[in-house]
Amino acid sequence: MSDSVIHALEKDLTKTFKGAIWNRFIKALKQFTLVEDGDRIMVALSGGKDSLLLATLMKALKRHPLVDFDVIFVTMDPGYPEALKKRLHVQSEALGLPVHIERTTVFDVVNKQAPDNPCFMCARIRRGVLYRLAREHRCNKIALGHHRDDVIETTLLNMLFSGSVRTMLPKVVSNEHPGMTLIRPLYFIHEADIITLMNKHGFDPIQCGCPLAEKNISSKRAFVKDWLKQLNNEHPGIDASIFRAPDNVNLDYLLGWQKDGKRYTFDD
Repeated sequence: MSDSVIHALEKDLTKTFKGAIWNRFIKALKQFTLVEDGDRIMVALSGGKDSLLLATLMKALKRHPLVDFDVIFVTMDPGYPEALKKRLHVQSEALGLPVHIERTTVFDVVNKQAPDNPCFMCARIRRGVLYRLAREHRCNKIALGHHRDDVIETTLLNMLFSGSVRTMLPKVVSNEHPGMTLIRPLYFIHEADIITLMNKHGFDPIQCGCPLAEKNISSKRAFVKDWLKQLNNEHPGIDASIFRAPDNVNLDYLLGWQKDGKRYTFDD
């Protein structure tokens, strides 16, 4: 990937894709106060399309006088095959990202302890590693590449398979790791726009890389993604309604809820 391609990508972010990506990125930063003066932010770079876009946006933001912050880019290698590691190095260098790569044995651990349901444990272990790395690099925030579609799918997953009304928040202050906050700057950005931009500029994003996940054809998230696509085809805009729902909760019509570990009912 040449310098001219990188220049074209960054130009697209503020030109062709300004409305779909850059403006939505800035909207999330401002509406949820995701980046503040004095922050030191660790961007979790997996090599996938979402984290590559996030890294590019944060790099561009650093050059704009909107806010004074520091940013570093860290990749947690869960046990990628050598071919994926090579691609990760190539992409990071092409984007001009000085990435610190932390090698782990997450895939091996998950393979031994949860071969039938690897994704939940893998995500949990990865999150713990990211918190540790953020502390080691003296960061107070971790930026993740979750986008609008992830938020919608998570809302549906919790309702359909957990019987709970929960969504993915744009900012989470950690109780287990004092002084640490997770932020999701891509909160308002559509996955389709990310794919279009990355394909246009020849990105070859790294997928999960986990051999167990690739064999797990009964993925609940894949089911929800396909179902949501079908619903949108039949009823355009239904995804927007699901996205807005957690921000439009009427407590007068809820049977019960939890707050700070305590359960309440409509009688309360």
